[in-house]
Amino acid sequence: MEFNGRIRSARPEDAARIAEIWHEGWGDGHVGHVPDELYEYRTGGSFLPRVQARIATTRVAEGDGAILGFTTVDGDEVEQVFVDRSARGTGVALELLRDAEAIIRGSGHRRAWLAVVEGNARARAFYERAGWSDTGPFEYRAEIPGGKVDVPTRRYERDLES
Repeated sequence: MEFNGRIRSARPEDAARIAEIWHEGWGDGHVGHVPDELYEYRTGGSFLPRVQARIATTRVAEGDGAILGFTTVDGDEVEQVFVDRSARGTGVALELLRDAEAIIRGSGHRRAWLAVVEGNARARAFYERAGWSDTGPFEYRAEIPGGKVDVPTRRYERDLES
């Protein structure tokens, strides 16, 4: 299948739908791969404030009037890439990733990076097919109430000059 929609900047009224996609996708990719304390903290309600804080740097994929996925860019980092289950395998994720790369390139960066949970084999395979390289372990400490927890993560990079 091929994505037939458009990618646009997120708007505040998109936040609830983005939070739904993020919560569902985060669970799919992280259950069993992150410390239990983090998984227990990342409830459905924890995502909306995080989306609202990032709305200015979030882009969404929209098809038939529905939001199918999103990315968030922070400097040279593709901070988030999530796609609704119904849109997986349709090319939405690749279109979103390429859009994020273009934003990073347009900001003057020659290389983009992202972090992916070590055990998320589906995401890791996707990034590798998309031309990203695993450059090794990445130290990521996720905030939870009362402290932080270490999350086993890999750093992926892509040269944007080629």
